[in-house]
Amino acid sequence: MSDNSGLNVIFGTGPLGKAVMRELVRQGQRVRMVNRSGQADEIGEGVEVVKGDVTDPQNARQVSQGASVIYFCAQPAYTKWPELFPAYQAGVIEAAAATGAKLVSGENTYMYGHVEGVQTEDLPYKATTRKGRVRGQMAHDLMAAHQAGRVRATIGRASNFYGPGVLDSTTGDRLFYPALSGKKASTVGKLDVLHTYTYIDDFGRALVTLGQHEESLGQVWHVPSAPTVTSGEFFKMVYEEAGQTPKFGTIPNLMVKMLGLFIPNLREVEEMLYEFE
Repeated sequence: MSDNSGLNVIFGTGPLGKAVMRELVRQGQRVRMVNRSGQADEIGEGVEVVKGDVTDPQNARQVSQGASVIYFCAQPAYTKWPELFPAYQAGVIEAAAATGAKLVSGENTYMYGHVEGVQTEDLPYKATTRKGRVRGQMAHDLMAAHQAGRVRATIGRASNFYGPGVLDSTTGDRLFYPALSGKKASTVGKLDVLHTYTYIDDFGRALVTLGQHEESLGQVWHVPSAPTVTSGEFFKMVYEEAGQTPKFGTIPNLMVKMLGLFIPNLREVEEMLYEFE
């Protein structure tokens, strides 16, 4: 059964939050976005942006008043996931419990750990990385809250993003900016290994679909993504679309490790290299 009425509250004004917002605006829905500053650019007409602290349950409840669907699209800095991410989700769960709103969480696939073959929604959570373990515990906690009747929740999962506003990604500014200017792009991992890349607006549209259907609740869903290709094929398509000769290569793993000593975000990438190998 589809539900298209009421207020949609989106926690997070990053690329995924804005992708959800664009789809809701396209449908003529009421949208309130929440972030720490109360300000955001590239926001659709009629969209309300309010200041809020998702780690403060009382504040999270307050900014969610009147919500029929809450979208959890916020995340802390990549280096702070273990310390902060669970508190983000706890605040959103509290808001959904207080308002009775459906809760739609946007996730990645880190919790599965190393997988040989196709990833499906019924895989066990076997991550050995610190970020993967955090994601796995959060997903478990959210579904437990649903099973206990505290919230009505669903999870949409996607692979690495690309698209509008996606800069801090292996397929973000380190690919598209060089491709547009005809310069060489660098990535991590192996170029001849299959890897799924998810267009950010496809992810946003999928989360809205989950939020509008009662049948989605209590389940995990892998969102539709473009056909899986190798990273090299994906990079080549980007350069050809930009009208440029493909020029790209990989950063050796040893170099990633060395640079990670000085660049915190790159240090966090190191434990996830298996995804690209």
